[in-house]
Amino acid sequence: MIQHPVRSVRRAQAAVPARGRLQSLVPGRRRPRRIAMLSVHTSPLHQPGTGDAGGMNVYIVELAKRLADLNIEVEVFTRAICSDDAPTVELAPGVLVRHVTAGPYEGLVKEDLPAQLCAFTHGVLRTEAGHRPGHYDLVHSHYWLSGQVGWLAAQRWGVPLVHTMHTMAKVKNAALAEGDTPEPAARVIGETQVVEAADRLIANTTEEAAELALHYAARPDQLAVVHPGVNLDVFRPGGGSQSQSAVRARLGLPQDAAVLLFAGRIQPLKAPDVLLRAVAALLDRRPELRERLVVPVVGGPSGTGLARPESLHKLAAQLGICDVVRFHPPVGQERLAEWYRAATALVMPSYSESFGLVALEAQACGTPVVAAAVGGLPVAVRDGETGTLVRGHDPLEWSHALEPYVTDPALVARRGAAAARHASAFGWDTAAATTAEVYAGSLARPAGRLAAARRRLT
Repeated sequence: MIQHPVRSVRRAQAAVPARGRLQSLVPGRRRPRRIAMLSVHTSPLHQPGTGDAGGMNVYIVELAKRLADLNIEVEVFTRAICSDDAPTVELAPGVLVRHVTAGPYEGLVKEDLPAQLCAFTHGVLRTEAGHRPGHYDLVHSHYWLSGQVGWLAAQRWGVPLVHTMHTMAKVKNAALAEGDTPEPAARVIGETQVVEAADRLIANTTEEAAELALHYAARPDQLAVVHPGVNLDVFRPGGGSQSQSAVRARLGLPQDAAVLLFAGRIQPLKAPDVLLRAVAALLDRRPELRERLVVPVVGGPSGTGLARPESLHKLAAQLGICDVVRFHPPVGQERLAEWYRAATALVMPSYSESFGLVALEAQACGTPVVAAAVGGLPVAVRDGETGTLVRGHDPLEWSHALEPYVTDPALVARRGAAAARHASAFGWDTAAATTAEVYAGSLARPAGRLAAARRRLT
């Protein structure tokens, strides 16, 4: 009997404890003093929007900083990609980034990294061996490659393994963009192994937790739901020198333009082509809007998009909208906040998103979001209040969803104000405090699994 995927996820969701009941900090529980955080394939020091750097980079940076504020020291292990990388870099007080030599510095794509996991693991274990026993209280791995390393390190050290998937192969493969390459079977196997080995699995939403249970047989006692946050000091509504008129002047955008912004990595998964096709369809219906419409694409090729880095430029030419589309390289957070403030709406047509931090950042700046109703985006965006959720990826439907944001300034203002209020509840301090509770719960668990792991290693 074939299970209906949506119904199956909903049934699994019902079995996932609600956030807040999931891990309340019991008096007497101790938080870890120091954790090893693993990010094999992308460094928290890299610019989001380039290569494989994206929301996960932001997640690790912000979470690590806020954990340090809670007196939890964080050491982030990542692969060195340049011979000039210092062995250690202080990212912030209490946060250290360790560069591990594993394979050639350059020329490796993410798909090549499984062959380097042995070398990476050796570097992590060698670092711990240089300290007194018990240097790390816990391992928190990010993405399945890191989970493979974390699995061994946690067993070797006799400490809990907490893992965050960020994306899952089975979920991505179920919603591939046309022509995109499916995730390999080796990744599915690797993810299954990590889920089985982890003491706790942190999911961004209850839907993601349900998918972990449905697709990877995660146990209810493993699952914890922690919504990611947003840096509310950087991403905030503008005023004065950060007003929309001021930032548009600095970015070279017309003051009266309707600005539909795409910000993120340029790859089929993120579906920037859907935005371009929707804009072409909108202009076919409403040609008078062409003189007001500007569509900035801020980001760089990534993933399978690296195979055809110019494909989006060519598509804009084929659709006859080169005059309204503007391509810009990735930018840092302060500059990205200006792009959000300059925009009429942010557009996220992704085929899959574990959460969608970009949507939250834009809303924190007072910008409504038009997004695909996938993954965590229905949590990040309130349909009809802070933006619009679109089911499917039909460019014509997307053109109808975008049209009110181009033609109705009152709607934009109303939803932008609601967006800022909504995003203000997603501070990283809350996410870090809840994550620290997950850590404390892991440390407080009976030591049966850890004792069994130690026996296997002796």
